[in-house]
Amino acid sequence: MDLKMDEILKNRILIILAILSSIFFFGTLSSCNSAMRQKVARDKEMAARLALEEKMSKFSQEKSVLEEKVKAKEKEAQDLTETLEATKKALVQDQLVNASLKEELQKETKLKEALEENSKEAKKFKK
Repeated sequence: MDLKMDEILKNRILIILAILSSIFFFGTLSSCNSAMRQKVARDKEMAARLALEEKMSKFSQEKSVLEEKVKAKEKEAQDLTETLEATKKALVQDQLVNASLKEELQKETKLKEALEENSKEAKKFKK
């Protein structure tokens, strides 16, 4: 009977060990599966981050290029404004010179008319 009890006890221990081994085995499989899912998720996140970083880098470069273009256009606009101001000043000076020449021409025309009249009157007196 003692032998039967030992045998029963051994069988129970074996069953318990088999159950525990199965539990640990399935726990290990579950843990490995979970780790693989986490690795896949982490890899996807890293790929997404790298893609976003590349896009940000590209946008930063484009931003720099556009800022340089804006500065060049602002400088060009400033140069054109300065040229316009210089042209306006030259135009005003030309208008003043034209007005002065017009006044001189009017004076000369009046003097010529006066001389022609004096010449006509002088011819009348000579006759």
